[in-house]
Amino acid sequence: MTSTNIPRKAATFDLIEIDGPAGKLECLRLDSAWSETVGIALIAHPNPTEGGTFNNKIVHTLAKTLSRLGYVCFCPNLRGVGKSEGEHSRGELEPDDMAAVLAYARSQFPAINRLTLAGFSFGTLVQSRLRERLGEHEVEGMILVGPAVSRYDFPTVPKGTLVIHGEEDEVISLQAVLDWARPQQLPVLVVPGVGHFFHGRLTQLAELVDKAWRF
Repeated sequence: MTSTNIPRKAATFDLIEIDGPAGKLECLRLDSAWSETVGIALIAHPNPTEGGTFNNKIVHTLAKTLSRLGYVCFCPNLRGVGKSEGEHSRGELEPDDMAAVLAYARSQFPAINRLTLAGFSFGTLVQSRLRERLGEHEVEGMILVGPAVSRYDFPTVPKGTLVIHGEEDEVISLQAVLDWARPQQLPVLVVPGVGHFFHGRLTQLAELVDKAWRF
């Protein structure tokens, strides 16, 4: 962030609708907390079959942290979630939804080139599959919290990806994440004493993202 940026009042989430490939997608938008918007961030929610929506606390933590760093954030309910149309497809078609959100975001901010893809649990799969489709230089970075690598056919990710995982994750074992990361020589930031949902440790999660993403 540059010293010329002037902080505004704390940004608040706005509910918008975006045309997706399976119908309307409801989406939360959180504007940059600074006078200048420096980047676009897309944030994907956890597994909807287990209650995951755009109202997840880790989704909101990621959005608020990135907003404070100058990003405009888009947090959609993917197909079949909440009032978004379509049917859940276990990550097969959800990247199409996220691509539609990206197209909308770029139409609203055509001068912004920086793009961050972030997700939690199931959302990390969606973002990783979207990243595979995009050009090599289209994404500045990825933030994956609790990546669901043992539940899905998970792609490799770029070298600079920030992976954050709880030592005591009861949904996706730390060992599974290390086994996935090892062949990629991908560092994993392990948070001691933390489970999958970062109960009581959201402030620490925000601090870790802030430190890694502050330019």
